[in-house]
Amino acid sequence: MPPRLNRVKEKLSSGQTAMIVGGTDDADHIDQLCQIGFDGIWLEGEHGPVDFKDIGNLTRACDLWDATSIVRVNQNEQGLIYRTLDRGAQGIVVPHVNTKEEAENVVAGGKFPPAGLRGMFTSRQGFGVEDYFVTANDQTLLVILIEDIIAVQNLDAILTVDNIDVFFVAPADLAASMGHIGELQHPEVIETIDGALKKIIEYGRTAGTLVNNSNVEKFASAGVRMLYTVQWPWIEAGAKEFRSQVEKGTRNRK
Repeated sequence: MPPRLNRVKEKLSSGQTAMIVGGTDDADHIDQLCQIGFDGIWLEGEHGPVDFKDIGNLTRACDLWDATSIVRVNQNEQGLIYRTLDRGAQGIVVPHVNTKEEAENVVAGGKFPPAGLRGMFTSRQGFGVEDYFVTANDQTLLVILIEDIIAVQNLDAILTVDNIDVFFVAPADLAASMGHIGELQHPEVIETIDGALKKIIEYGRTAGTLVNNSNVEKFASAGVRMLYTVQWPWIEAGAKEFRSQVEKGTRNRK
């Protein structure tokens, strides 16, 4: 049978925009998020609880909805990258990629030969797939995080690396590396983020970034095509509105 298509990669390859949501480590919750219409689920293995024993069931839930499972690992290590793919992930996010050589290491771990050095093992995504080792590279999404000012300074060289699907500018760590911890609205931070995204797009590569309801239109209009958000702000806003309505009703009680 043919390999399972990677929905996010297919959309990006055709010039469309992909919507990614994170903030869950529960398969039932993935069902709820996917039925809303997200293209991919970001599973947090750097700052969150997702571990190798969890990846199988979480990625199966994504598969049921034809949503791309994207796991952020915590280090740029080839074995860590391809073991995560071996557990069923369709995409990998690698943090703190600061040089061309570090970007090339991501490709080495994430792609089978001849494009990379991924160990020859058939993951769940390859069960029953003819010529899996030949076709797998086409369905594997590789995302690198541009989240240090040194990466921005080296961006021209990093953008020359083939087989990276998304160059993702991560605002919080980038701001911290610039000496502006927590100051995401600092003019210098905004200028640096916008400049990096513009350079990625002008180079003909796919840009991604973290967005929310207040800025997603700005980034989508600018040509950023991997838009990642987290669910907590929606829950918080809904809870505040609910409490407001309760308090309003209580005040109006006769």
